[in-house]
Amino acid sequence: MATLQIEEMEFHAFHGIYEEEQLSGNKFLVDLTIELDIEKAAKSDQLEDALDYSKAYEIIKREMQIRAQLLEHLARRIINRLSVEFENMQMIEIKISKCAPPIGGKAKAFSITDSRTFR
Repeated sequence: MATLQIEEMEFHAFHGIYEEEQLSGNKFLVDLTIELDIEKAAKSDQLEDALDYSKAYEIIKREMQIRAQLLEHLARRIINRLSVEFENMQMIEIKISKCAPPIGGKAKAFSITDSRTFR
């Protein structure tokens, strides 16, 4: 078992319930953690036996372009999409942070972390 991480993927997107978020967008950071069996890839040294990081990134990028009101919805949608694409995962966790959220005060970010375990 191994852990694959792609950290701080940065996107400008238009998620949120407030009109200003939907019009001007915001900066989002996405962290992905996947637990998976890497034995076949470790032995073969071939990409077709591994989880392709760039493919995972492209899936997340596409999902980030589809508007959502809630980070909870967005996180679950990304997990669902990745779980269809990659079958050898044991666990997937995604953290989505909305930087400088419009809350009428000062906060570095709001974040949601969602995960799913596979058997």
